[in-house]
Amino acid sequence: MYSLECLPSSKERLGKNRTVVTSFTVDEELSLLLKTYNGNKIRTSKYSLLSFLPKNLFEQLHRVANVYFIFLAALNFVPVVEAFQPEIAVVPIILVLSVTAVKDMWEDYHRYKSDHSINRLPCHVYSSKQKAYIEQRWQDVRVGDFVRLSCNEIIPADMLLLYSSDQRGVCYIETANLDGETNLKQRQVVSDLPLQGVDSPLESFHSRIECENPNNDLSRFRGYMEHPSGLRVGLHNNNLLLRSCTVRNTETVVGIVVYAGLETKAMMNNSGPRYKRSQLERHLNTVVLWCVLLLFIMCLTAAIGHGLWLNNLKDPVFMVDTETSPALAGFYVFWTMIIVLQVLIPISLYVSIEVVKLGQIYFIHNDLALYNQQLDSRIQCRALNITEDLGQIQYLFSDKTGTLTENKMVFRRCSIFGVEYPHEENARRLEVYEAERAEEAAGRSVTLQSGRSRSLSCRHSFVSLHTLTAAEEEEELTNHSQPSTRAFCSRVAKEVLPDPELVRKLNWFLSPALALSGGSSGSPSSLELTYITDFFLALAICNSVVVSSASQPRHVVREEQTPLKSLEEIKMIFQRLSFSPFLALPILSPPKIKVSPLSFTHRMFARGKTGLLNISPSSNSTTDESESSLEGHLETSSLRPKEDLSSRLMEGNSGQTDFREVKDDFIDAKMDGARQDAEDLTIEEDCKSDTEEELLYEAESPDEAALVHAAKAYCCTLRGRSAESLLVDLPGIGSLPVPLLHILPFDSNRKKMSVVVRHPLTGQVVVYTKGADSAIMDLTESSKGAEEAQETSRHIREQTQNHLDSYAREGLRTLCIAKKVLEEEEYQVWRKGQLLAENSIENREEMLMESALRLETDLTLLGSTGIVDRLQEEVPETIEALQKAGIKVWILTGDKKETAINIAYACKLLCPNDQLLTASCGSKDACAALLLELQLEVQRGGVPAAGNPGKSSSGGVAGFVLVIDGRMLDWALQDELKEDFLLLSCSCKAVICCRSTPLQKSQVVRLVRDHLSVMTLAVGDGANDVSMIQVADVGIGISGQEGMQAVMSSDFAISRFKHLRKLLLVHGHWCYTRLANMILYFIYKNVMFVNLLFWYQCFCGFSGSVMTSAWVLILFNLLFTSVPPLICGVLDRHTAAHTLMELPQLYSASKVSVPSMFWITVLDAFYQSLVCFFVPYFAFAGSNVGVLTFGSPINASCLLIILLHQVIESPTLTWIHALVLVLSAVSYFGFVLLFSLFCVTCSPPTNPLGVETLQMSEPLFYIICAVTTVTALIPRLLFRALFNTCHPSAVLKSAQTDRMDSENYGKKMQRWNLSRPKNRLPVCADNLGLEP
Repeated sequence: MYSLECLPSSKERLGKNRTVVTSFTVDEELSLLLKTYNGNKIRTSKYSLLSFLPKNLFEQLHRVANVYFIFLAALNFVPVVEAFQPEIAVVPIILVLSVTAVKDMWEDYHRYKSDHSINRLPCHVYSSKQKAYIEQRWQDVRVGDFVRLSCNEIIPADMLLLYSSDQRGVCYIETANLDGETNLKQRQVVSDLPLQGVDSPLESFHSRIECENPNNDLSRFRGYMEHPSGLRVGLHNNNLLLRSCTVRNTETVVGIVVYAGLETKAMMNNSGPRYKRSQLERHLNTVVLWCVLLLFIMCLTAAIGHGLWLNNLKDPVFMVDTETSPALAGFYVFWTMIIVLQVLIPISLYVSIEVVKLGQIYFIHNDLALYNQQLDSRIQCRALNITEDLGQIQYLFSDKTGTLTENKMVFRRCSIFGVEYPHEENARRLEVYEAERAEEAAGRSVTLQSGRSRSLSCRHSFVSLHTLTAAEEEEELTNHSQPSTRAFCSRVAKEVLPDPELVRKLNWFLSPALALSGGSSGSPSSLELTYITDFFLALAICNSVVVSSASQPRHVVREEQTPLKSLEEIKMIFQRLSFSPFLALPILSPPKIKVSPLSFTHRMFARGKTGLLNISPSSNSTTDESESSLEGHLETSSLRPKEDLSSRLMEGNSGQTDFREVKDDFIDAKMDGARQDAEDLTIEEDCKSDTEEELLYEAESPDEAALVHAAKAYCCTLRGRSAESLLVDLPGIGSLPVPLLHILPFDSNRKKMSVVVRHPLTGQVVVYTKGADSAIMDLTESSKGAEEAQETSRHIREQTQNHLDSYAREGLRTLCIAKKVLEEEEYQVWRKGQLLAENSIENREEMLMESALRLETDLTLLGSTGIVDRLQEEVPETIEALQKAGIKVWILTGDKKETAINIAYACKLLCPNDQLLTASCGSKDACAALLLELQLEVQRGGVPAAGNPGKSSSGGVAGFVLVIDGRMLDWALQDELKEDFLLLSCSCKAVICCRSTPLQKSQVVRLVRDHLSVMTLAVGDGANDVSMIQVADVGIGISGQEGMQAVMSSDFAISRFKHLRKLLLVHGHWCYTRLANMILYFIYKNVMFVNLLFWYQCFCGFSGSVMTSAWVLILFNLLFTSVPPLICGVLDRHTAAHTLMELPQLYSASKVSVPSMFWITVLDAFYQSLVCFFVPYFAFAGSNVGVLTFGSPINASCLLIILLHQVIESPTLTWIHALVLVLSAVSYFGFVLLFSLFCVTCSPPTNPLGVETLQMSEPLFYIICAVTTVTALIPRLLFRALFNTCHPSAVLKSAQTDRMDSENYGKKMQRWNLSRPKNRLPVCADNLGLEP
């Protein structure tokens, strides 16, 4: 146990790091410390039965409009300013608050049900009293508990892995619930633990864990475990099992809980639905402020008017309060008018906008055109309140890989030893696959399905539990799913056709008969064969791929099944040869290998129908060992060459074969036609004969999967993986375990990945590295030694660079492969620093980075690969449409400049006539000068994108396109140069940022968004796009091949880039136009109705009296006229969807400017209110009608004008619109009729009894309503007719075209039906699916 004197106090621990010990510790202070940590019970619901009302009311009071109306309701209780009955004044605010509260209660109830079901899930926790694992609920798990899990069980809390039933201490988990990735992740048991089995006595575990405080970083975990002996063992992310992940392919695991409940990384990342303020909502706040100013002016006018009226009143014939001074009376009237005219502030507008957005999201979510049948994936709307922003996008920032392309990597070609292998047969195979895919897509029928998350299981299927969303877990747990397809294992990626020339060289390496023929002048040198074998070995092992098969969930390295009898014997062979075909020797050059092809072939492993191993003595040998020969006679079959080769190696090593017999056998074999047999031997047959069942590779990225499949095509097959070693098939030898010493994973800063292994044949420590050419080429060194060797190394680098440039111009993704041989002393020194970094709890990431950079130097370049990543379907058409819509498209990618440019041409971002401006420099001064020079070039060219662009020969818009690399982007984003960079970028048609880091992507988006004040959209598919997506006004994630990190951080999630076209051009256009028009309509109807009350003040001494019932006054805008705008906000279509898709220009041409249209709407409302008030006024002039009788036709006319105004403005009229309009009118007239029939004292001091029934029985009422309505609406109709005739908009033209097309189509169908036999079913526009 530990002394308390050496431990920090509880307060210090809580402030710095977290201390975790077993929950049954006898130390009282540590036991109390564990109790301060959160339990595992989660609660995502916000309310309880007792706290709902006060807490929800408090939250709703954050909205200023609600506070304003509560203030008015309270003000109406003051007698001196009371406008009408106090209980009536509270109706609007109570109704609004109640609707919002019911919505919040419904949402919170679903969260409560989800929490309840999760908290009651069972798990097995160790009990120190019962000395066994007992079943407990998740909510009862605490920090320090030991938890035992079995295959397919969900991890209840974040816990350190202490035991795994896997012999290698490995556990496999599926993280789909966290990041959406279905490929398995490998976790490792903490090293140097005393636990030896699942039944080990846990009371003997007295180690103390020091780790970082809870945080939401899923990819980082830092800490150490200190044993009682004082030994500290570093802890890292590979030791941590995260809550909500699922155990796969592992029978039993045991862990100790370090974070529980809301402190787990999964729950700390559960931020719920994203909330952003849309630009239209910000404009609405401005509009409301103008309404407040208008209300203040009207109330101030009434107050002054009432004071003047009282001051000038002489001998009144009615009762007037003469004791109150006119000034004080005017002050009272000011507040009275605030209450009377309160409807000018659209309280119901906020609720209406929320309802309309929910309706819009429903239709977007169920759009069949945005559904991906292959992935069974719909669009996800994660941000519920920015749908209208989709219709205002001005700049679109896109990633390349996985966003514009498929991110389904296929090995295309490679360069080894400076020799390029084009793999032409493989290229033709890809063309055939593309044709097949196009045919399948053309004949595919799409039906909308409900998505279901599927997971890989070991014994039975299990649906993953989504703890991060309020999904219906009960329904999911009652359904079973089938095992999912392994990640990145498509048929086109697996079926790699080898290059014939590379096959010939490997056959030369494998078959002595070909070498002994002596007729080949193109025989490869030993050094070239060394590079080739090292190259494919690097492809096979430099990755984190998990290997499995249909019958075996995972393939691990089992050394007892090695097909060779003794690896030491194989090492002896290569030591005697003084040559290793698996290790590139930098100091070795072809002239130094002074052996004939015949003698060299005798030194190689040969296979065929008749094979042999024959080692000829070296002429330069001086020892007895070198003078002896090692020979073996191998009798192999064509079906199982590797096993037979191993058996013959054993016989040869036993000394039972004589060299002369071997030689005679070889000559006889040659004379019997072995050469022809060897020529018929191919790499493909050899690989297939050795593959009993298909191997399944689960990679973290499609690049890794493509390279492993390519290595497998050349018989360098990865067969198994464990924490300490790899099992690899090597050509001519068979399966060998490769000790795995270290893995340096890929990161965006280093841009490379490395593995450190001990070579199984030589025992040397070798570093294999793969990464971007910009990161690898600078780290390669020239060979030390002979001048000819240095010339060979320089030649390899030059040729490889040429091939890389060629690959990039073809649009291929390029990677460089390199290696480094470490001396034992050098490795031990580096290993100490690496272990120190791994065990560090402070600055661990920085120390690991420095350690990796120390190792990855002085590399030997082996070659490069070119991987094709095809464009997604309809990407060129989508980008072309977005550009025509006035949206500037920028590509932000980490790929090479040539690759990015090639993809830009392929997706029509660049036109043939576009002029490229390439910006690349290495210093800040050079960057400033280059930016100015490019600006001058653009000015001289005179073709800025924002000016008057010309047309290219291909039909696209010609202009300048800026291509800038990551190094110069660093300088351009600094404060001194960003203005110049922005000025240049704005003058260009498009911008391509290549070799950019995730941080640079977000900085570019923020720079454009903040300095240009434009609406930005960022779209990406990977974790490196998350920061860019979060910075943009609208972030869109693509659920592609790199998991769901981008989706989880986005506002909207789609499955294909082509869906952006309809999402923006159609749904974005509709959502923005609908909401903008609805806001203007609300302002119009409120201003119009309020003005009627204001005009009446001129005839009642500005006393605050009204000519209508208080109930009608409150319910007019709240109920009678509130539903029709909702229907129009959800269903209106100003332009048909196919027209918006065909004419992208309508996206920007038809935008409604709410601020500029506000005053036009207010003026129109003022005019209509004047007509609506003064036509009845003059009609009743000189009569003795009462106040309510005078107000009856005014209210009815106002209702008809408002409803018909919407009919005029609405471009779409369906039966739903008609039904809602009719119901609105019927509800008003029905209410006022019932009110006048049964209410005697409902609205004191006036008496509404019989008023409406009498009015509606007289013809004058209907004449007034008709004249008023027509007079109020005629100017709007005339103005629209004249304006559209003189200046028809693009929307109007398109609508006219739609109508003409529809009419012509209908006439054609009618003529066709008349020409057909009468017993056939007619075809019309409404039943297009029916065939005659």
